[in-house]
Amino acid sequence: MASTAFAGKWDSLPVTLTPWILDVIHSMGHTHMTPVQASTIPLFMKHKDVVVEAVTGSGKTLAFVIPILEKLIRRERKLAKNEVGALVISPTRELATQIHSIFSLFLSSQPSRRAPSPSSDEASGSNVQLEPEYPPPLLIVSSDSPPSEDVQRFLSTGADIVIGTPGRVEEFLLGKGKNVVSVKELEILVLDEADRLLDLGFSAALTRILTHLPKQRRTGLFSATMTDADAMSELVRVGLRNPARIVVKVQAKKTKGKTIASDGTKVEREVIEERRIPANLQNYYMSCAASEKMIQLLRIIRHEVEHQHSARFIIYFATCACVDYFYRVIGPLMPRNTTLFSLHGHLPPNARTRTLANFTNSAALPSSPSILLATDVAARGLDLPDVDVVIQFDPPADPKAFSHRCGRTARAGRSGRAWVLLVGREVDYVEFMSVRKIPLKERPRFAQDGSPKLDDNMDAEDPEVPTVMQKIRQKILTDRALHDKAAKAFVSFVRAYSKHEASYIFRLKDLDFVGLAKSFGLLRLPRMPELKDISRERWQDAEVDWNSYAYLDKAQEAKRLAEAVKAGPSPEEIERRKAERAEKKKMNSAWSEQMKRKEEREKRKEKKERKKKWLKAQAASAAEQPGGKRSLDAAKDDSGDDEDDWEELAREERMAKRVKKGHISQSEFDAEFADL
Repeated sequence: MASTAFAGKWDSLPVTLTPWILDVIHSMGHTHMTPVQASTIPLFMKHKDVVVEAVTGSGKTLAFVIPILEKLIRRERKLAKNEVGALVISPTRELATQIHSIFSLFLSSQPSRRAPSPSSDEASGSNVQLEPEYPPPLLIVSSDSPPSEDVQRFLSTGADIVIGTPGRVEEFLLGKGKNVVSVKELEILVLDEADRLLDLGFSAALTRILTHLPKQRRTGLFSATMTDADAMSELVRVGLRNPARIVVKVQAKKTKGKTIASDGTKVEREVIEERRIPANLQNYYMSCAASEKMIQLLRIIRHEVEHQHSARFIIYFATCACVDYFYRVIGPLMPRNTTLFSLHGHLPPNARTRTLANFTNSAALPSSPSILLATDVAARGLDLPDVDVVIQFDPPADPKAFSHRCGRTARAGRSGRAWVLLVGREVDYVEFMSVRKIPLKERPRFAQDGSPKLDDNMDAEDPEVPTVMQKIRQKILTDRALHDKAAKAFVSFVRAYSKHEASYIFRLKDLDFVGLAKSFGLLRLPRMPELKDISRERWQDAEVDWNSYAYLDKAQEAKRLAEAVKAGPSPEEIERRKAERAEKKKMNSAWSEQMKRKEEREKRKEKKERKKKWLKAQAASAAEQPGGKRSLDAAKDDSGDDEDDWEELAREERMAKRVKKGHISQSEFDAEFADL
């Protein structure tokens, strides 16, 4: 059992907030501070460096937005147009955009002041112009605009606060804006999701930026997953001086057996369990066969919509290719009126921003759910409102991303549910997460009617697997480009699986490739080294005329046909010809065997006829010689037959005599002369 913790009202802070800032906070619905805000804001405003670690959805963003605004408001001298007062660096453009929107919300709500007039005559006139006292923040992230435009926008707006990603900030400060942008008056530097900045390989860029900044500044590191080793090893590098470390823990009561009370009665024993996920998050895992992953995903969504009235979902996949593929093929399998969104790192910057805005602003209802398919680009820091359910179709390659994914729901005191699908020995991941203080509760697989499956037989394939697989295949057959995306997604998943950080749990040799291919709805297994030695007894390729299977895009189809003519027979045609040759060879081999048996039968028949002729000659001449029997040599001379045939008959006669004398057995004789 867990409940949301609050840490007093905003007016209880030791430093009084500016009235219009407090008004904006209340308008956002935050009547009370969260523990991380109550701990961080006073220290940050007292010129202390801070390292803050708190679970996702705990209010870390406001914990640095408010001190930055208050520090700039309290400055004795207003910043010049080319001076930067605060710098916020985040790992992704999505998170930077979100932070920028929060600063914009505050600064757009500030009271206006009378603009300075060039002359006293104009000042006394009735046409008085009003302008905000503090300029809007500047967002600099990768986009279609060149870095030089960032400098132009900075000078034209006179922004005091700059928010951006590491590469673009480095270009802004040390590249195009090196001789223009001044950081001498910088008050505060914030590295949001600091561990992720380092994980993504921005260490060199951050070092160059930090070297360029003045040492007399306040620095804050914020993250949800910063271990002691992570923080201590990077503190010196980023230039923090005697930082205050703030760790906000989530604790929950957990029933663990029973104990004997003082009066002798048995009572349930409750223990306090520390968690690195939001207090109101219900975190589930489901163990299923690889071939059932897509089916169970669909049944979880149906269960959430029908029984929990959920309306807004995020589904995480391992790779960009998987997101792109499933976004295009699972639409017909989803509940009616479902709207799908796709977000991954290979999309153009503008498309990513547009997708996030559309998903956030979509009118999601249980009767018309909104579902975002995403990679880890949407895992950290993003405050996506009203997300009811997070489903991890694939566990993340980086275990630290697990809590960030789950944290997209159950934010700011709201409740939420998270699911993860595990296959085979991947269930060991549950214990792995438990050590990291992320508890998971098991849920049984869903049956076709939505009820929990009572049996634990993982070997028995769900009867709906062929049906769902066929529906996906029907979609793929509408466009050859979907077949290409399916193969690319499958290969990318296998590659990502082989590089999992928890490699002793996620082992490639334990992966059920055939079951996985069924879940992807592949038309055929792709050619890749990992599939070379697998058993294909449970797999059957779809019946496809590959020569006529076309792309919907006319230019792409024309290119395919041209390449087919230039390259000669396609791989499919080569395989067909090989099969025809093998069948023909088999038929030829059967005919030759038949002819051989026929020749042997004819030979045996001739030998029998010769023996009959010899016996007849023996009987006819019995009266002509004493003893009643002609010699074999005489019969041979009279017959005129082949010498070898008569030698064979002579040998048979000698062997018959040996049988009579007991020198050899009758069975040996029969084996030698069975065809005579």
